[in-house]
Amino acid sequence: MARKIKITDANKSWFRQPETERKRDFRPLRRFYLIVCEGTKTEPNYFEGLKRNLLLGVIDLVDLTVEGTGHNTLTVIDDALRAKARLEKQGRTIDEVWAVFDRDSFPEEHFNNAIFKGKANGVQCAWTNEAFELWYLLHFQFFQNGMSRDAYAELLERELSNKLKRPYKYQKNSPDMFTLLQKYGDVEQAIIWAKSLADSFAGQTDYANHNPCTKVHELIEKLLSPATSPQTGS
Repeated sequence: MARKIKITDANKSWFRQPETERKRDFRPLRRFYLIVCEGTKTEPNYFEGLKRNLLLGVIDLVDLTVEGTGHNTLTVIDDALRAKARLEKQGRTIDEVWAVFDRDSFPEEHFNNAIFKGKANGVQCAWTNEAFELWYLLHFQFFQNGMSRDAYAELLERELSNKLKRPYKYQKNSPDMFTLLQKYGDVEQAIIWAKSLADSFAGQTDYANHNPCTKVHELIEKLLSPATSPQTGS
């Protein structure tokens, strides 16, 4: 059976309580995430799907603002910093800023420098080498060999065709990918496999050569494990 998004044990007990008890005994520690994506469709569509799903269960715990820039890897950090400043000027509180971008065919120095710049400016990077579709694939299988974006698409078509019991054609900007991954994939296993890939490059800072590798799981783990703080009294 396909696994749905995980709700932590701590949150399960919270959801089981009557509404009046929840309000009295727990005060959510709401966190505000700004996610700025290099692309305008693929990554934003995925995170918007995640956002809609989170709002069904943890609306008081997580707030996401997702923006797609259409800019290249080198400028996505600047885009994230500008978006943060704009939202804060509007009175929004931003707890964490994340930039989502791929290695693709950009020069090595652009990719590496974006990660270095993010670290220097408080922007966390959910990067992927080579393409975001690697995160999709890890919902089905573990892959250790470097491959191109075209290979990712072919493998996704194979995996989802098997699950759907009919031919499936991957559309890069499809708004349905989150739903398909939630229904037929395994996000918990994807996180485990993504960690394994990242661990194989531990201590190495030549990020453009970490292929395949993704840090998307670090953001997903945070979003799927919102914290609550037990309170007493009214």
